[in-house]
Amino acid sequence: MSSRFKAVLFDHDGTLVDSEAVHHALWNQVLQPYGVEIPLDVYMQHYSGVPALANGEDVRQRYGLAPSAEALAEAKNTAAEHYLQTNAFPLMPEVRACLARLNAAGLRKGVVTGARMFAIAATLRSHVMAAEFEVVVSADEVVHSKPAPDCYLLALQQMDLQAHEAVAFEDTEHGVAAAVAAGIACVAIPTPMSAGQDFSAATVLLPDMQSAVDWVLGR
Repeated sequence: MSSRFKAVLFDHDGTLVDSEAVHHALWNQVLQPYGVEIPLDVYMQHYSGVPALANGEDVRQRYGLAPSAEALAEAKNTAAEHYLQTNAFPLMPEVRACLARLNAAGLRKGVVTGARMFAIAATLRSHVMAAEFEVVVSADEVVHSKPAPDCYLLALQQMDLQAHEAVAFEDTEHGVAAAVAAGIACVAIPTPMSAGQDFSAATVLLPDMQSAVDWVLGR
């Protein structure tokens, strides 16, 4: 089975790895000294899939905190870095099987994420997956992270692809917006953490990654 697409570009958090519950816990750990706790429903609606700096700004405004967005984001990134030194985010269901199917079909693969490179590096190292992906574009490589299209545009450039030759797998509204703004078809695969977000901009909305691979291979 062949596909009109040449490459699949994967988001990281919530798409390749099941990490949002840990991110929620780490944010609350950072905010504990300020007497603030982000309720799960608020996190799911406003923070899931959003880069740390943007979340830091939202937290600062929402809870009237004194530290800058940069300071809050740095504290969260430090907490995540410490966590990943001794832990790994588990892979989402069926990731390995889906990668194998894409490999068999001859599709190229990349990771395009709003996360920091240390987080993706930990995933690729812990799960021995570095060889699976031709490129990895993180928030560290661009000035404007998701929902801006910069990370996807950079991945296309690095892979020498036109936008219509790639498809993105994303689990959040922010991620879908980034892919669509870059002119890339986007399969939205919501998780329980992101299910309440607006996915109307996605090319197609599907329940899991196997379905997403079916869709890609059927084009």
